[in-house]
Amino acid sequence: MRPLACALFPALLAACPGGPGGSAATDPGDTTSTTAGSIGTTSPSPTTTSSSGASEPTSGGPSGTTTTTSPGGSTSEASVTTADVTGEPTTSTTTADPSTTDASGSTDTTTDTTTGSTGSAPVCGDGVVEGEEACDDGGESATCNVDCTAAACGDHQTNALAGEECDDGNTDDTDACVAGCKSATCGDGFTWTDAEGCDDGNQVDDDACSNTCALASCGDGLVQMGEACDDGNTNDSDACLQTCVAASCGDGFIRAGVELCDDAGESASCDADCTPAMCGDGKVNMTAQETCDDGGESMTCDADCTPATCGDGKLNTAAGEACDDGNMIDTDACVTDCKAAKCGDGVVQAGVEACDDGNMLDDDACSNACEVNQANCLNGAVELTVAPGGTMKVCDHPNDGVCEQDLEAVCPANWHLCSFKEFTARNAGWNYVVGNGSPIPAVVGEIYCRMNNNAGHFTVHNGTNLGMDVTLNCYSGSSRPDTCPGLYGCNQKTAQALCCSHNPTCGNGVVDDPEEECDDGNNLENDACLNSCSWRVPSAHGVAGCVN
Repeated sequence: MRPLACALFPALLAACPGGPGGSAATDPGDTTSTTAGSIGTTSPSPTTTSSSGASEPTSGGPSGTTTTTSPGGSTSEASVTTADVTGEPTTSTTTADPSTTDASGSTDTTTDTTTGSTGSAPVCGDGVVEGEEACDDGGESATCNVDCTAAACGDHQTNALAGEECDDGNTDDTDACVAGCKSATCGDGFTWTDAEGCDDGNQVDDDACSNTCALASCGDGLVQMGEACDDGNTNDSDACLQTCVAASCGDGFIRAGVELCDDAGESASCDADCTPAMCGDGKVNMTAQETCDDGGESMTCDADCTPATCGDGKLNTAAGEACDDGNMIDTDACVTDCKAAKCGDGVVQAGVEACDDGNMLDDDACSNACEVNQANCLNGAVELTVAPGGTMKVCDHPNDGVCEQDLEAVCPANWHLCSFKEFTARNAGWNYVVGNGSPIPAVVGEIYCRMNNNAGHFTVHNGTNLGMDVTLNCYSGSSRPDTCPGLYGCNQKTAQALCCSHNPTCGNGVVDDPEEECDDGNNLENDACLNSCSWRVPSAHGVAGCVN
């Protein structure tokens, strides 16, 4: 028997026993038929062809098929199955062409041998497309994957030569590998769920999606629509608040180096302009209890930012105050109009002035030094009593040498007979008792005209104390020769004169004093208003008490 290799690989036949160039030894169990030099090779279980053309299979070997040619030209084919060197079975087929007999009578038999093999499995990467390979470029190429499949994005194989950066085999553009098999990057227009907040695919940094693929938000350092600023920090004491609003006075945050305070509006300690609240800063802060603030004392505002008012106890020289003792007492050093008390202001300063008649007449009852003048009764008359304040007194001629209608002549200079109103205004505290003419004479004042066209004095009598008020009367008869002459102008010379100093306001043409009934602004004694500023005929003006 020949070696298995010689049987399986005919190319090695020359080196095998019995083959061309080899020994002609014959295996006892092997029969070879050769016709005209052609050789047929069978498997170890051969078929022996007889000279007559009949063939008989020889049992005992692997099955196979052997083709023989009979002398008559017929052809038979037998299959033989053997094993190759790898142990895989191979099939060898021997075909003999019909023999040809030449002139010599010999038979020439031609055998055409074709060996077919299933071969080994295709090898991907050998550059040969075989088997189920779609391609084979001898490795990865732009069109062929390394596993000999056609390169395509989405095949789950990353082919760098095909321009792929990744290939996750899906169409999800929100993961790390996006359309076109490109690695997800900020700016590709696809939002990577695990890494990006947004991706608008542009390089505009101040739109809704920044160039770092973060959703626009206050604090990202980028000024977007709706933001006045964005400095990317949470410091509320700089020019931009953490709410992306520009810092401003009134926002409730103190801007370093710019504001001294900021209480989000006016407060007791901070003005609306973010400066500390302070009276005198010229800014009215109602919360700090300021009702005015003129930057200091003014005609309308005190230095403590309250309205300037005489009597508030705060001296405001800009408002024309010389003093302000906060009270309504006129007899102290500061009168009620916030002027310093002085002689001549018409108000007696307690403990300082003896009198103050408010005029500049030095020879009346009160001198210009606010001292009681020793106003002497005239024409030989003597002073019997003086009212408190020194503006009213009783003068009497000791010899009763003056008619009652002329009694004004015994009064001190620039004095006159007292009117009813002057008496009741000045008699407080006057303790002097008068009579009715016997034994104590009556005290008489102004001469009024009665309705019957004669005259009578305002009279205090019947034991009345001069400190007591009496009603208007024309009790003691008298005479006004120029307007209402009477029969009794000189029949009771025992009467005593009730004299009054001049009222400074009488004669100014305005009834502006409690002592005045009228004021015509002249010195005439024969018109309706006498120089004592009382009506010459009281009843003609509705004043009762002086009818007859």
